[in-house]
Amino acid sequence: MLFNSIDFAFFFPLIFFLYWLVAQKLTLRNALILVASYVFYGWWDWRFLFLIIISSAVDFAVGRALDKTHNTSRRKGLLLMSLLVNLGFLMYFKYTNFFIESFVESFRLFGQEIEASTLHIILPVGISFYTFQTLSYTIDIYRKKIRHTNDALSFFAFVAFFPQLVAGPIERASRLLPQFHKTYRFDYTQVKSGLLLMAFGLFKKMVIADRAALYVNEVYGNVGDYDGVAYTIATLLFAFQIYCDFSGYSDIAIGAARTMGFKLMKNFNSPYFSKSLTEFWHRWHISLSTWFRDYVYIPLGGSKKGNLRTYSNLFIVFVVSGLWHGAAWTFVIWGAVHGLGLIIEKVLKEPKWDFLSKLGMRTPSFSNKLFFGSITFVVVNLAWIFFRATSFEDAFTLFEGIFYDFSWNSLFSEATFNIGFTPTAFRALMLMIALLLIAEMVHSRKSLFRRINKQSLIMRWSFYFIIVFTLIIFGVYSADSAQQFIYFQF
Repeated sequence: MLFNSIDFAFFFPLIFFLYWLVAQKLTLRNALILVASYVFYGWWDWRFLFLIIISSAVDFAVGRALDKTHNTSRRKGLLLMSLLVNLGFLMYFKYTNFFIESFVESFRLFGQEIEASTLHIILPVGISFYTFQTLSYTIDIYRKKIRHTNDALSFFAFVAFFPQLVAGPIERASRLLPQFHKTYRFDYTQVKSGLLLMAFGLFKKMVIADRAALYVNEVYGNVGDYDGVAYTIATLLFAFQIYCDFSGYSDIAIGAARTMGFKLMKNFNSPYFSKSLTEFWHRWHISLSTWFRDYVYIPLGGSKKGNLRTYSNLFIVFVVSGLWHGAAWTFVIWGAVHGLGLIIEKVLKEPKWDFLSKLGMRTPSFSNKLFFGSITFVVVNLAWIFFRATSFEDAFTLFEGIFYDFSWNSLFSEATFNIGFTPTAFRALMLMIALLLIAEMVHSRKSLFRRINKQSLIMRWSFYFIIVFTLIIFGVYSADSAQQFIYFQF
């Protein structure tokens, strides 16, 4: 079920009403959440429910057993069981065909042709997200950071919690699971804040992301038919498409959970205002980057075993992160680019290389912020080419067009802005992106929602009306391919 669908428009108000009807009866409330979450997830394909139920059951049993034994070997065996089941499902459904194709290609490089056909495997929606969420439970119990829960109902509801089940934020058991053991009272201010956040998320998704997708899909789907200007515009638009698509989902998820009293972690923090790649990854998909930090980077040794080990750990984490995003070598390269970028930043900050400080460029002046922010934005955008391109050939064609076939005449040609939609619609999209950036700048100084709440009744309702009006008039409703959230495929 999509957040931006008619189905959800009926589903969520119904669940919201029933939720607050039984909110003070903990068992009944969690049962409602669990049933609602399974209906929400099963809306795509009910068969995938078996996977999430099996993962939940295995980790619930493993968590209980881990907490009852102090035998080191047995504890390692139990954790291994959890890892094998969860990562086994993930590897089979997401990476089987990738490994088969890579195996065939590796022989082809040496002039050998082998027969191996891929399997007809359907990727379960959101499997990468709920797998990491449930693994946080067993790993943290193994590390003795949390205790197991005896409440199977609350645990199953935690794993399947419908607002963030499909595309995050990836919550830790230590943070979200205790919230299923509490009851909440209806709070008008909190509910209104949640609904506003959901509306803002829908604005990002339907008004910006889905409209940008019309241009991006046309250009990236027909690489070779356009010039460097179209490639550049499509790449810039993809940067805002993926940001608004993914952060829009997170906003809707956080807002929906907030209307029911739950608090989910912030997943995005204006990442395109970053002044370095390091800062970018502190602002982009925060729940995933912190998950990799705590469960992969630190166990590898983190930054405590010398610079060389630190750099190799960083690179490994980002290559794995790239593969997590998609079963293709283009995603691996995307992750590797970011890993190398972070390593270069760390090297340049070492005292013997830090010539920027000697030139006074480390001072937080506006010009320095603009300079480093622009470089970071360019690097991030160029890396997005590997993320979006369907093949290396397409990626290299895009790079070649951007750097060697960029015609300034095309930049002033109306035909360039008539790809996927009309030039008028293009200008409207640019206006919406500008408004988004202004809103994020305002929000970074003081909560935008607090500012709205301080306004008069007329001003507040005018703002609400404008959001609804914008969604109705400028939202994309007809492009089925654009309505799907990008991260559902991961």
